[in-house]
Amino acid sequence: MTTMASRLPEPYAQGSSANLADILERVLDKGIVIAGDIRINLLDIELLTVKLRLIVASVDKAKEMGIDWWEDDPALSSGARRKELARENSELRERLAQLESGSAQREPQRSQRSQKSPKSQKES
Repeated sequence: MTTMASRLPEPYAQGSSANLADILERVLDKGIVIAGDIRINLLDIELLTVKLRLIVASVDKAKEMGIDWWEDDPALSSGARRKELARENSELRERLAQLESGSAQREPQRSQRSQKSPKSQKES
């Protein structure tokens, strides 16, 4: 009786095994990129293209690769949200100052008009 060798390759060397934690640690340490495109064409006319890019890595590995978009996203970072609120507050203060300076310039003109009005009424 002969035995057939298994057709499936051994993922790890004989005698070694990996659990989920080991695999996850390896993936996060090295990083993994999954990329794909979905195109929908009708009669050789491109109707829709979706480009998918997925990177799975640890935060440290992502920063090492130059990926740090979450630090500037107000929805994901409280520091970014504070920066956005500070910028918005500064813009509003500038607009308020402009409005107040514009109304302050109009006030002397109004007071001059009101001072001229009674005199012109007395003269006539």
